[in-house]
Amino acid sequence: MSPAVEMLREDRPARREAAPPKIAVLLPCYNEEAAVAEVVRGFRAALPTAEIYVYDNNSADRTIERALEAGAIVRRERRQGKGNVVRRMLADIEADVYLMADGDLTYDPLAAPLLIERLLSHQLDMVVATREGEGMLARKGHAAGNRMFNGVIKRLFGAGFTDILSGYRVVSRRFAKSFPTASHGFEIETELAVHALDLRLAVDEIPVRYGKRPENSTSKLSTWRDGLRILWTIAMMYRALKPFKFFGVIGAALALISVLLAAPVVETFLETGLVPRFPTAILAASVMQLAVLSLVCGVIVEAIAEGRREAKRLRYLELKRA
Repeated sequence: MSPAVEMLREDRPARREAAPPKIAVLLPCYNEEAAVAEVVRGFRAALPTAEIYVYDNNSADRTIERALEAGAIVRRERRQGKGNVVRRMLADIEADVYLMADGDLTYDPLAAPLLIERLLSHQLDMVVATREGEGMLARKGHAAGNRMFNGVIKRLFGAGFTDILSGYRVVSRRFAKSFPTASHGFEIETELAVHALDLRLAVDEIPVRYGKRPENSTSKLSTWRDGLRILWTIAMMYRALKPFKFFGVIGAALALISVLLAAPVVETFLETGLVPRFPTAILAASVMQLAVLSLVCGVIVEAIAEGRREAKRLRYLELKRA
């Protein structure tokens, strides 16, 4: 090798190794003293370099004390509801990778490195841990509702997820800092999934064992109450993100009602030349006007929704990938 090449090699600055990504484990908790310490220790063992945050949501037991004893960073969110906690966590914490899980010991911390590796190696924005195992079998009502919600989401927003209600997921900084959280309670998981589908972000799923809660720990999820809230959230998000289809369906239904009301009136008029049922004729015309108005609303709101989608996309692109 020539002396000139040797000199160039010596003068060339050493290539710096890329710094490891900063990982934040986010655990929203409400009355989880029976499990939170073991959850924190599990994620500490699985992710030794991660910062583990426990966000207490007005617990009346010793959740905070148990989390502190296990070495977690404890913060508080006074507004009740998981959605409020997630909004606060994603706003407050600065990291490259955000891992969200529940503090009830149902999710396996040993799967965390695999979820993070998939997110980083495939340059994804979200990896969801799909739940499998005895925990799902023990909660048949929740499992049935989950299957129904997955089907509704797939039908309305497209395929992409098979377990939208999983509380165990990893998201990128891009996703976390561009996600416009609006939910208050357990519907937050639905909002996370729909946001990813609406912007067509890169996502993936990995099956993970889902266990049972400890004996002295109770679920905060109400099958019927929270199920109805999730359905309402899906309907409102469909109205906001797919307004032309939403108002178009309403307009088509109103138009059909108008035609059914007007049919006998028109038939009588063609036979006799008279309109004896003025109230029915007026009602049919009014319903048809509502149908047209609904269609016009759909066209206008669709343009607004497209502008909002473009703004969210630009905000997402402003942020650098980890």
